[in-house]
Amino acid sequence: MTLKSAVIGVGSMGRNHARIYWELPDVEFVGVADGDLAKAEAIAQRYGTKAYTDYRTMLDEQKPDIVTVAVPTIYHLDVALDVISRGIHLLVEKPIAFNLEQGKQIIEAANEANVKLMVGHIERFNPAVIALKQHIADGELGRVFQIDAHRQGPFPARIGDVGVVIDLAVHDLDIMRYVTGQEIIRVYAETEHRIHSQHEDLLAGLVRMADGTVGTLTINWLTPTKIRELFVTGERGMFRVDYLTQDLYFFENSATHTAEWENLRVLRGVGEGGMMRFMVNKKEPLRAEQEAFISAVLNDTPTAVSGDDALRALELAKAVVLSGEEQRQVKV
Repeated sequence: MTLKSAVIGVGSMGRNHARIYWELPDVEFVGVADGDLAKAEAIAQRYGTKAYTDYRTMLDEQKPDIVTVAVPTIYHLDVALDVISRGIHLLVEKPIAFNLEQGKQIIEAANEANVKLMVGHIERFNPAVIALKQHIADGELGRVFQIDAHRQGPFPARIGDVGVVIDLAVHDLDIMRYVTGQEIIRVYAETEHRIHSQHEDLLAGLVRMADGTVGTLTINWLTPTKIRELFVTGERGMFRVDYLTQDLYFFENSATHTAEWENLRVLRGVGEGGMMRFMVNKKEPLRAEQEAFISAVLNDTPTAVSGDDALRALELAKAVVLSGEEQRQVKV
């Protein structure tokens, strides 16, 4: 079965969705829509499809089966509801909506219309993250003690409607839940406006998970080089993920493999052991994300990132923003 696909909003993310729809087999790429006609026409010409400034006209004329919504967050609700009302399955770029109430409206509308809703939390499709989740589930780390997220880089000119927490930290809050299988129960944040944004552009945050795991968030738009790393520390050592290179490392706690008495091991604490770099089959996460979306539509199975997953990530991010504004811990 061939699915007809389209993209609404061809900015930095939307144009990549367009490219992948054009590349995928058994997908007919039928149109792009953007308020900037020149931008839409450039993408349409590149991939041999039609350009529109009014996405509703595109939906009515082309009647796609699946659509990516990649417009600014403040427009997610209106565009998503228009797509859903036509019975079209949709992949919405993260965050799901501008606020929780709008996110709930999108989820409820999709459920009532019986259309597939998936939200683009792309880091879940990074092969190194998928491998990390499996190693933790297999018990290779033992008890998890701490998880640290570093997501830093220059300010992206494309962002104007949200700050660094909603744009970037939402990824890490979601991944912390995803790889550990634990809920975050409270957050505390220090945020600042330093250089570019009308919103916060620096976050130093703490999270507490239901099993006692402590998490930290070091997020900003102030660092002149891009850093995307995750560290998970437990009783047997530490995993390190480099999101950019899709590499996964394990640093062993040598004390876990000694034959010493338990009390002596406790006295010595953690020792530096060997380091292992795992073989990870690398793949473009966005392509994996779109393939998962298409598979859910074709096979009538749940989407890989549900509306509820995305709503929880947004709820956590909003709690972090509130904590930074009011300088207090927030339970979630």
